[in-house]
Amino acid sequence: MIDKVFQKEINKQFEFDNEVADVFDDMIDRSVPFYKENLNLSINILKNYLNNNDKILDLGSSTGTFLINLAKLNKNLNLIGIDNSTAMIQKAQKKAKAFGVDITFLEKDFLDYEFNKNKLISANYTIQFVRPIKREKLISKIYNSLEEDGLFLMSEKLISEDKKLNKILIDEYYNYKKQKGYSEYEIAKKREALENVLIPYSELENYEMLKNAGFKHIEVIFRWCNFATFLAFK
Repeated sequence: MIDKVFQKEINKQFEFDNEVADVFDDMIDRSVPFYKENLNLSINILKNYLNNNDKILDLGSSTGTFLINLAKLNKNLNLIGIDNSTAMIQKAQKKAKAFGVDITFLEKDFLDYEFNKNKLISANYTIQFVRPIKREKLISKIYNSLEEDGLFLMSEKLISEDKKLNKILIDEYYNYKKQKGYSEYEIAKKREALENVLIPYSELENYEMLKNAGFKHIEVIFRWCNFATFLAFK
């Protein structure tokens, strides 16, 4: 379905409800620059580190796109997605069934859920929605829940530490959204709805947060303006 959520007046903060879940795949494809290309790149890199029966945990799994694409690697991976949105979980379960892949989706708050040990934990545009006061604790929890040779994949929206550059990057991003068919009104209303809900860090802040948690090596494997994907090695 086509994303028309912000074509009308909305007087609430952004949330992943039924309306958003129904159009989420279109929304993220048009709102996150090079989303599909970055997803494919990430999986092409990760497949070199994954083995049969490895356990993979996706935090904020939304409609399950990332895990469904991992399932296509045919490595008999143990795939688990966690999301606190009932609508997203239901959508993900239907998609997985349609693709004929075996994935477990759990409606849980990953801040409270016990992760156990995993080869890979992923969080695609998820950590940015965690309140800063809880963010470092979550990253430490992720680190401690990885196997000794485990990996953490984290995609995030960023801010620049240079104010002028930050505005330039934001303007470029809004131009991108206009090219994808969003109106000025839709862009403004979504920005308003996300105020104080999505709180981005700079690239350096994210790097230091991962380093402080104990990750020995961190690479930025993708970046476009104010979006980046980090791959961190335990």
